Amino acid sequence: MNWTTFHQQIFPIRDKLYRFALRITGSVHEAEDVVQEVLERVWKTPAEQSSTVQNWEAWCMTITRNRSLDKARSMVKRRTATLDGEAERQSDGVDPGQLAESRDLIGMVRQMMQTLPEKQRLVMHLRDIEELSYEEIAEVLDISLDQVKVNLHRARKSIRNELLQSDAFANVNA
Repeated sequence: MNWTTFHQQIFPIRDKLYRFALRITGSVHEAEDVVQEVLERVWKTPAEQSSTVQNWEAWCMTITRNRSLDKARSMVKRRTATLDGEAERQSDGVDPGQLAESRDLIGMVRQMMQTLPEKQRLVMHLRDIEELSYEEIAEVLDISLDQVKVNLHRARKSIRNELLQSDAFANVNA
């Protein structure tokens, strides 16, 4: 790995790697460790292996996923992280009442995402939060494109059904 490639291809995605690791490990410190380990591993990648990598982001996300899962399995209590700042991204031009309702709804969705099966949760996070393509998600999670679509559909359907069953969703849309 040379400095130019690392600086142009890897360094810009470190925040995305961190968010992904945080989602899996549920720990700020563990996520930071995972990203550090991933960056170190990528930096130390032999030149002959570097030349075979076609999509650096997908490769780094795969390494991050594997290392994060290892860390999460080794933790005594598994926790999933919340998505900090999600409501703030939507706050421009919104009155305080709507902002509070949006924050409540986002909080509900966060809790619902935590109850999803792991594969559905990861697919939904990578697609809806990290905005990866279906193909990139399939590569990162090492599953077929059909499995990505099925898991995403099931995750969204589950969240939608839970929201429809709750009165809070009806109040936000009223």
